Amino acid sequence: MGHFEMGLIGCLILIVLVMMGMNLAFTLLISGFVGFALIGGVGAALGNLAIVPFDQMTTYTFTVFPMFMLMGSFVSYGGIGKESFEMARAWFGHFRGGLAIATIGASGLFAAVQGTSLAGSLVMGKIAYPEMRRAGYAMPLAAACVSVGGTLGILIPPSMGFIMIGILTDLSIGELFMAGILPGISVVIFYMITVVIWCRVSPSVAPSITRTTWGQRFGSLRLSWPIVLLFLLVMGGIYGGVFTATEAGAIGAFGALVISLVKRQMSRRAFFDSLWDTAKMMGMIVVVLAGVFLFNAFISISEIPFKLGEFLVGLQFNRYWVLVIMLVFYVVLGTFFDSIAILILTINIIYPAMQAMDFNLIWFSVLMVRIIEIGNISPPYGINLFGLKGVIDAPMGAIFRGVIPFLIADMFNLALLAAFPVISTILPDTMF
Repeated sequence: MGHFEMGLIGCLILIVLVMMGMNLAFTLLISGFVGFALIGGVGAALGNLAIVPFDQMTTYTFTVFPMFMLMGSFVSYGGIGKESFEMARAWFGHFRGGLAIATIGASGLFAAVQGTSLAGSLVMGKIAYPEMRRAGYAMPLAAACVSVGGTLGILIPPSMGFIMIGILTDLSIGELFMAGILPGISVVIFYMITVVIWCRVSPSVAPSITRTTWGQRFGSLRLSWPIVLLFLLVMGGIYGGVFTATEAGAIGAFGALVISLVKRQMSRRAFFDSLWDTAKMMGMIVVVLAGVFLFNAFISISEIPFKLGEFLVGLQFNRYWVLVIMLVFYVVLGTFFDSIAILILTINIIYPAMQAMDFNLIWFSVLMVRIIEIGNISPPYGINLFGLKGVIDAPMGAIFRGVIPFLIADMFNLALLAAFPVISTILPDTMF
């Protein structure tokens, strides 16, 4: 057998182990080691195991991971999620469906200072969902707003998804961050419009709330200064070329700590809990990435990315049909697997093929993280929906019914991002 056929065997081993429920890190390690041994021999595979993960994870760029994770931990313990919702409620709560709109807006604000999707859903599930239910909001609408709002975490920077893509593909993490800002804002707008239309069509799902005064609205802005300051500090510094994305992670973590201390929301216990949470998450990620780097080394010598790119280029289809097929493929994966796991498993096979077809990889990265998150909230197996079920009292049927209008909005939004790549590329192209 040639290298390509052996590569397919290694990928088959990976799929079988994943379907059996084996831990992803050990699945990647076993598949990568066995596959590399089939092609290069056991001695080469052992040498690869000893050298490659260590070399990759001791680079300066890799430190961006723990820094932004620490920033997210400080933010979570600082109560910023609750303050985001209170401010958004003051501005939008008096509209019909205003609490739902406020939940979407607060999710966008919270996403700007933490980088995962499920975390946003869990925080808003504890804060916003009970408020909407007490106000008389229909269960499907309330649950859906919390579910879809969480998907903003991996698109609006700082995004752990973009950090993973940058590390695995050598794309600029700073450019990826900038690429996610305008698409993230567009998703928030589409979701808010969906709530407005839903409440117009069926007014009973969301009662009117007592109007707030202009003084209360402007007074609520004091709650937003930590998010605005932290976002401008980190993203403004990256955009202006003041510091790199890696340096931005350290500055963001320090800034989040200082803000929490100034607001007197960081106790000694919370500080050490933040450090411990970050250490635990990094421990898991380091093991997974060790498997990723070993598996990627095997994939590289198997010629699979080259053969796939050659095959796709050789097709007589318009390249945008291939893009559509890829996006559908990622939606299906997103219903079963976590976003980061999907990126880890597919990125070094798909990206060379997309590059061979002359797609802008920054733009494609935005489409990919967005479509994966759409899969994460797609019935019947949307992984984020089941994660949310653990913190709210809504049955799965109500959650499934609620997300359907938002999935329709996602399709229109995704079509907009695909038709106009400039939405994703204008900020990276104008960075200093």
